[in-house]
Amino acid sequence: MFSSSIIPTINRPTLSRAVWSVLSQEFEAAAFEVIVVNDSGQPLPDAEWQHSQRVRVVHTNRRERSVARNTGAAIAKGRYFHFLDDDDVLLPGALQAFWNLSQEAQDAAWLYGSYRTVGNDGHPLAEFHPGIQGNIFAPLVSGEAIPFQASLVRHDAFYTAGTFDPLITGVEDRDLARRIALRGSVAYTPVVLAQIRIGEQGSTTAWGSLADDDRWGREKALRSPGAFGRLRSSASSAYWHGRVSRAYCASSVWNLRRKHLLTAASRASAALAFGGWHVVEPAFWNGLRTKIGPPRSGERPEQN
Repeated sequence: MFSSSIIPTINRPTLSRAVWSVLSQEFEAAAFEVIVVNDSGQPLPDAEWQHSQRVRVVHTNRRERSVARNTGAAIAKGRYFHFLDDDDVLLPGALQAFWNLSQEAQDAAWLYGSYRTVGNDGHPLAEFHPGIQGNIFAPLVSGEAIPFQASLVRHDAFYTAGTFDPLITGVEDRDLARRIALRGSVAYTPVVLAQIRIGEQGSTTAWGSLADDDRWGREKALRSPGAFGRLRSSASSAYWHGRVSRAYCASSVWNLRRKHLLTAASRASAALAFGGWHVVEPAFWNGLRTKIGPPRSGERPEQN
């Protein structure tokens, strides 16, 4: 089986639209499935999609989205996992575009494409064509994000990275993305693959805790074995050296405030080492001044 689309849900009225956006894909190259993980604590109302042979429904009873996604992944049969929220949609032609990309980049741990965002009213906000690929660990540690709604993650890469962390909410996708990018390469297609709703209305995200959770996720990435070398090899310009140096500086300050003195000193040393001769280039200082942080309510994702 090519792919498993895993859709955790709290039984929002947009669920059927999300499921049908996958089921209606015109894709004949290989099999695919949809796994709906009902985390609402209540039975789902009967719907036509529930009777499709491509669909399986499992229940997690208010265990939060990371547990729901991990539960869906545990029973998934696809070579690739696709994580779609119940208020987002996969656009027509997406599975075919993913298939084409998978044939071109068979060793990639993660496939993704362009995407567009809409507001709570469905009005289009922006379209994003990130374009970064290969080793993207430095951009992800530096604050960039690639949405999983527009991604396929190879099943073995998902488990090697450690799955979604239930202790991190709201930015659990950023945390997992960094861990995947630490170990594997990423392939990109410019095809617009997904539509993602942004905004606080109707959202299950705890917006007030995003900054702290994102900081924990970044700390996990920086302390991972091989992180510094991976960052070195993925910082492709003076600008990205500046971005990574800022990430190390921010980590140093964060650890210093918590009296983790050895870690703070290590992070400061890494920031200096990452600067190196790039400090004479204006692009380095542009990167150093770029703010790092999670998305805020209603904020558009940063475009690369």
